[in-house]
Amino acid sequence: MNLTEYVLKAGLGRPDRLALAVVGPSRAERWSYARLTAAIRGTATGLRESGLKPGDRLLMRLGNTPAFPIAYLGAIAAGIVPVPTSAMLTTREITKISAEITPTMIVAADGIPLPEGSYPILSETDLTRFYTLPPADYVQGDPDRLAYIIYTSGSSGHPRAVMHAHRTILARRMMFDGWYGLRDSDRMMHAGAFNWTFTLGTGLMDPWTIGATALIPVEGTAIEQLPLLASRHGATMIAGAPGIFRRLLRADWAPIASLRHGLAAGERLDPGLRADWQIRTGTDLHEAMGASEISTFLSGSPARPAPLGTAGYPQPGRRIAILDAEGNALPADHPGALAVSRDDPGLFLGYAGQPTETEDRFIGDWFLTGDQAVAAADGAITLLGRADDIMNAGGFRVSPAEVEEALSACPGIGDIAVTEIAIGPSTSIIAAFWTGDAPVEALRQQAEQGLARYKQPRDYFHLDALPRTATGKINRRALRQAHSKEEPS
Repeated sequence: MNLTEYVLKAGLGRPDRLALAVVGPSRAERWSYARLTAAIRGTATGLRESGLKPGDRLLMRLGNTPAFPIAYLGAIAAGIVPVPTSAMLTTREITKISAEITPTMIVAADGIPLPEGSYPILSETDLTRFYTLPPADYVQGDPDRLAYIIYTSGSSGHPRAVMHAHRTILARRMMFDGWYGLRDSDRMMHAGAFNWTFTLGTGLMDPWTIGATALIPVEGTAIEQLPLLASRHGATMIAGAPGIFRRLLRADWAPIASLRHGLAAGERLDPGLRADWQIRTGTDLHEAMGASEISTFLSGSPARPAPLGTAGYPQPGRRIAILDAEGNALPADHPGALAVSRDDPGLFLGYAGQPTETEDRFIGDWFLTGDQAVAAADGAITLLGRADDIMNAGGFRVSPAEVEEALSACPGIGDIAVTEIAIGPSTSIIAAFWTGDAPVEALRQQAEQGLARYKQPRDYFHLDALPRTATGKINRRALRQAHSKEEPS
């Protein structure tokens, strides 16, 4: 099989149908299935003619444009392994990633930081010239072979290269009924950027797999303009992080007649936010919970809405369990470790170059998600918190250790700790705590130079000493408890 061929197959029978519209207040860029498929298969031809071979790794440094999904799917069509990365990553961050994956080539847009070192660069301008080349044949092979690599922050504090197989696309169909209620007549508006993996999967590939239409706002579109664009273009679903819906509810806009429901993921959905959305729109807001290693696997859906305060149900076809410390499945109402079956078709192949770290995420036949949870008698799952200190910044998982490492280079910083603190009933920020004599301005500058914007602390607290556990480790829980619900300075 080939993942890209699978995604584009439904469009073969409706070549003139709208696959993608990039919409803004004053313009819309439209891509039919015929145009989209030609661009992707032409890109596959161009990448092969540029010297890339099946199995080579293509580091993606592209912005919020259709070139991002076209390059991604074009590479997979040709058997090349794309490595999509956020345009917000700094030179320091992307240099570390490049050293780990050793890309054969980098496809890059102007103004986006590139890694240090010598790599062949394919410009976005040259990439777009591939769109009109003759279509490449899809490179076929074992569904278990490597298709793409994405990056996540693990509890060790270092970004991890998560390897996924071509078969991963088969598992995404479990979301169609288990979360979206997706139909081929739908128009899915995703509020995220093209170069976010949440947008790439939920906003683009999944609608295309069923032959539906994807709507993506033009870069720079204000969130408050989304309802107008949704009404104008007949959006039946709006997807985004909970923070998007929170901002929408603060804005003034008319009802969206075409809207069936909203889809939230990336961070915890506050029950009050869901209730406010239901009152405001007369539609539901369905949440999904997942991980970079498996995408989403728990969710509410139109067919089975999540009970209040829960994350929803295992999607049809998923095998989920709550485990004790020995890996035994626990009965309902007994809290434990949330786990997914090792044989799930959507589960990752492993962390690149980290076989020990990969196996550490498993216990017997179960993949440990890192979350503590409890199941109700009817199967609804309630999340109880992370088993590690991973933070959530607007839908992006961020490791405290990665931020601490970047800040530790600041002269005079002393001891440093980073954690997530609540500043309201459903809002949290990343906060840094330090003990040295370095001024806060120096810490902010260090963060700006070494970290993507979403990883940078929003607030800083100077302490005489950091709280520690009996074994001498930094007690981030104590920091969270002491400083949550404070207003940021």
